[in-house]
Amino acid sequence: MNDSSYIGRFAPTPSGYLHFGSLVAALASYLDARAVGGRWLLRMEDLDPPREVAGAQDAILRTLETYGFEWDGELVRQSERHAAYAATIERLRANGLAYACICTRKQLQGHGGIYPGTCRDAGHPDVDAAIRLRVPELEYHFVDRVQGEYRQHLGREVGDFVIRRRDGLFAYQLAVVLDDAWQGVTDVVRGADLLDSTPRQLHLQELLGLPQPRYLHVPLLVQPDGHKLGKSYRSPPLPADQAGPLLLRALRALGQQPPAELQGAAPAELLAWGIANWDASRIPRSLTLAEAQLH
Repeated sequence: MNDSSYIGRFAPTPSGYLHFGSLVAALASYLDARAVGGRWLLRMEDLDPPREVAGAQDAILRTLETYGFEWDGELVRQSERHAAYAATIERLRANGLAYACICTRKQLQGHGGIYPGTCRDAGHPDVDAAIRLRVPELEYHFVDRVQGEYRQHLGREVGDFVIRRRDGLFAYQLAVVLDDAWQGVTDVVRGADLLDSTPRQLHLQELLGLPQPRYLHVPLLVQPDGHKLGKSYRSPPLPADQAGPLLLRALRALGQQPPAELQGAAPAELLAWGIANWDASRIPRSLTLAEAQLH
């Protein structure tokens, strides 16, 4: 199969270094694009400076290069896209689709994470306020290439959600939708921790008249105590001298079946095999860290 119109992307957040879970997501997105002759873009999702780890951006780029990943075009940083985000919020505000919210976290306790609409019709000014998007009483659904059909009722399960924080920082939900459309992304391959964000993004795409990409959410690696493998929870960074063995393990975690003779192979050889033999239908819906280590 060849689809040169395919555009995929990997979009790490520099709140820490890449870990094995990051590698699994990066590898899936890379192979899914390259296997059909598509493009693979790199975007740094540096929306939250207070949470950014010093040196993480450079470390992420070095790690990707060490592990053999080659991206198309220039690296895009979300910190350079603020004007586009601000203009979209202004448009949504002008059309009555978003509003200022001055609720504190304490005031929202007890609502189970679902915004109760306190400020919806209050008419607060934008100063010292978050901006929330009005959501309809509708159920959004899509078919994920790995996780299958997913449904979420925005009104009952989410409520009006933040697109600009009270401290003036732009929210992930808005930025990812605008940037994927701007970069022409046709296929989003990412971790399953973002599965429940997708209906919010579908709603924004609909409001803004943007195309809807195909979605593939790879399984999260879950540790024995139930925590996901991530930057914030005892997840060691990827070591440069283990690129080959960890790529081989990541291929197997994704359900691919590299032959025994690839044991000890260099990253370039492993990636070449992965591109030639990629089969997304083999990706498991869930995976524990122990299972990934056993492969």
